[in-house]
Amino acid sequence: MSSVVSGKTVEYCRVDADILPVDPSAPHITIRVDLPYDWNRKAMMFGGGGYSGTIPDLTTNVPFGPTGRPVPLARRYAMFASDSGHQQSPTAPASLDGSFGANDEALNNFAAGDALKKTRDASMFLIRHAYGTDPAETYFAGGSTGGREALVVAQRWPKAFDGVIAAYPAWNNLSEILALGHLAQVLSRPGAFPSPEKQTLLYNGVIKVCDGLDGAKDNVISNPRGCHFDPRSLRCAGGADTGPTCLSDPQIRSVNAMSSSFRWPYRIASGETEYPGFPFLSGADMRTPFLGFGTTAPADPMPVTSGYGMQYWDQWVKYFLTRDPHYTSLDVDPRHPGKWLHRTSELSTLEDRNNVDLRPFARAGGKLILLHGAADELVSDRSTSDYYQRVHDAVAPESTRTFMRYYVVPGANHANFGTPAFAAGSDSLSALERWVERGRPPTNPIVSDTAHNRTRPLCEYPDWPKYRAGDPDSASSFVCTH
Repeated sequence: MSSVVSGKTVEYCRVDADILPVDPSAPHITIRVDLPYDWNRKAMMFGGGGYSGTIPDLTTNVPFGPTGRPVPLARRYAMFASDSGHQQSPTAPASLDGSFGANDEALNNFAAGDALKKTRDASMFLIRHAYGTDPAETYFAGGSTGGREALVVAQRWPKAFDGVIAAYPAWNNLSEILALGHLAQVLSRPGAFPSPEKQTLLYNGVIKVCDGLDGAKDNVISNPRGCHFDPRSLRCAGGADTGPTCLSDPQIRSVNAMSSSFRWPYRIASGETEYPGFPFLSGADMRTPFLGFGTTAPADPMPVTSGYGMQYWDQWVKYFLTRDPHYTSLDVDPRHPGKWLHRTSELSTLEDRNNVDLRPFARAGGKLILLHGAADELVSDRSTSDYYQRVHDAVAPESTRTFMRYYVVPGANHANFGTPAFAAGSDSLSALERWVERGRPPTNPIVSDTAHNRTRPLCEYPDWPKYRAGDPDSASSFVCTH
């Protein structure tokens, strides 16, 4: 078959196949491999998103990829991916069908990442059969659930991939689910949900206070850790809800719940103890309401107009935790799970992929580029920073830099969904190729705002871009600083 990809006509053979389960009642894994005729001797696997259930589009770009460079298939990569071991219901919202979780094998394929290695091995067989040789290099790229999968392959199978791009990774999936469940309960309380108008009010309030702290008034907060915004500055007189121009006391508590760390007073087997919360800016940007607060409060049944995370929690309770599709998710309190504590702890060993000893990956020659947007509404960049710091501490600073780079993109949201303040586009794939194939680590990378025709330096964490002088739309006018 042929497709016009990145402005080029690419001729390739598409192979669809099934990997059959051990448990005959489990769904099969559906894989797809695109084999270009003019192969570049490289292969790339794409990760999924949400609860997966569909095969990612192999003709698209890596997460936060650039608009001015060819996508991997147009570069003549052999591409492959799978549905993570289950097929989404055609009536379910995209990537929000968790019903497969009622089957143990399907659950392990998705949550523990077992489908990743199965997909990789089957795809390598097909690639060898097609070309008569193995790829010279094999890469993995994914964001969100796919970013989590990118870290899983580096942790579990350190020799399987030569280079990995992990964007906005939901690595501590169980921990975030508990935080989302707590937030669902808070937002469902009477008067606690901030309407879309109030979410816009909050977003504008944060921009007004913090936008210029990096030296440039551009609707992008480049130093989120330096942004100290108090939502009480928007408080309605007396704390009662008097309309869309202010926040009531219950709404202020909701905003603080989203932006604060959520800790649970019990032990879970993964060892995790908290989820760090989201920046004020993330859930309040009404250009992407679906990913943040949503447009309506959580309820039973869970509305499709509630936030993505609230619906994700609802599916998890019904199919992962209780395995009862009629169970009311708001009846489970993440602070006090009661009879569900043992099951919660058990699931944490599958869903919190928190091994930070990446030395086997480094010894195998693997390279990892880690990316996250500072205004992410669905997976907190604070969580990714936590993982990076743990790797940094476990492996040692200089050793970490030999195989890993981490960049936080100011103003970028989750997967460039909707119309973000900064639609991130950076050629991380070319940077990864140079690092893996030529031993040249990334040097002074640039990230473009593909929606607003401007560039910024892509600063290595914990640095951030500070405006110094010159054209505010040019990366050369900024300097990476602590």
